[in-house]
Amino acid sequence: MKPVELKNQIYWVGVVDWAIRDFHGYETPHGTSYNNYLVVDDEPALLDAVHHDFVNISIENISKIIDSKKIRHIVINHIENDHASGLEKILEILPEVNLYMTEKGKKGLSRFMNLSRYKVNIVKSGDSLKIGKRTLHFIETPMMHWPDSMFTYIKEEKILISQDAFGQHMATIERFDDEFVQNHSMEELEDAVIDYYANILMPYGNVIKAKIEEIKKLGIEIEMIAPDHGVIWRSHIDRVLNLYSDMVEAKAKLSTTIVYDTMWHSTEQMVFPIAKGLEDEGIPVKIIKLRATPKSVAVKEVWKSRGVIVGCPTLNNGVFPSVAEFLSYLKGLRLKNRLFAAFGSYGWSGEAVKDMYETAKSMKLDVFEPGIRVLYKPSEEDLAKCYEFGIAFGKALKKYHAKMEV
Repeated sequence: MKPVELKNQIYWVGVVDWAIRDFHGYETPHGTSYNNYLVVDDEPALLDAVHHDFVNISIENISKIIDSKKIRHIVINHIENDHASGLEKILEILPEVNLYMTEKGKKGLSRFMNLSRYKVNIVKSGDSLKIGKRTLHFIETPMMHWPDSMFTYIKEEKILISQDAFGQHMATIERFDDEFVQNHSMEELEDAVIDYYANILMPYGNVIKAKIEEIKKLGIEIEMIAPDHGVIWRSHIDRVLNLYSDMVEAKAKLSTTIVYDTMWHSTEQMVFPIAKGLEDEGIPVKIIKLRATPKSVAVKEVWKSRGVIVGCPTLNNGVFPSVAEFLSYLKGLRLKNRLFAAFGSYGWSGEAVKDMYETAKSMKLDVFEPGIRVLYKPSEEDLAKCYEFGIAFGKALKKYHAKMEV
């Protein structure tokens, strides 16, 4: 894509990755973009780099606006490879450029490349850089989502360059939120925001909450939020800020997501009467079969729901591999404020349900016990018990949700 002007002489010079489907183990069925920004002023500044596989495209985009050798400053808001691995190629063109990053950014980036040859400036919250008519203000945001992370605020234009925060993994021809909503929908855009938060930022909810409050206290005016992935926010800023405020509080809908896998369909047969019981109790249900669904999508749906029910057959005296992988992934994301239950079929030992409850308790999730197990294949009586299990979980979930919403 060609460069896109955000405001007068401030440009998106990033790239769209239409093909990527695996982003360091996180499925990206809709691709992504690597966003970086060029501020043309008396001393032109580049805000962030891009993935090294696409850096030549970004350099070409810059060259369509100015001679890239005129860039005086490069700000590195985040050192992760998808943002900073293209920096070395850029520095081949600009060996005398001034680099700006946090102290932890320098320590971390030094492990990826030799910085001793370059002019590295350490910045912290409250520091600023005058580049002409505009001033870049730096705001440290450690653990959003790496220790090095920071935001850059362009005061005169009221633009917040937010690196990973407020981003989405989407490859689109639209660069702005209102364009995307016009061609697609707000629901799809918000779903992408939730997906990104649930799979990447969820463990740092408390940190993000504190940082949002800190930024509010600074009293800075924001007319545009430009993340390093996905579309740029200019028309629905309050909406995405409110969505983040809800997410950091681990708010959820009064609904249940059933996540399961199955060997010979016995566990799968249990899913539907459980779902019917929930629905008859007035609880909306989403059903996710793990081997048919990216685990990032499963996590997103779990995040949306107050209730989480996991179904799994016992294999080799333990949890079925796809379910074990999902629970391990979910544990690392530190899900909270959810009611958990488990069910499954077994042949002779039947440890899976017990093991899943132990995992949920180790995650500090609230649990609805004892769950339900079926020997080999569910009988009509077993299916009736599954239905009653769904009813009982639905009743318990209503009380739990009311308590969480206080």
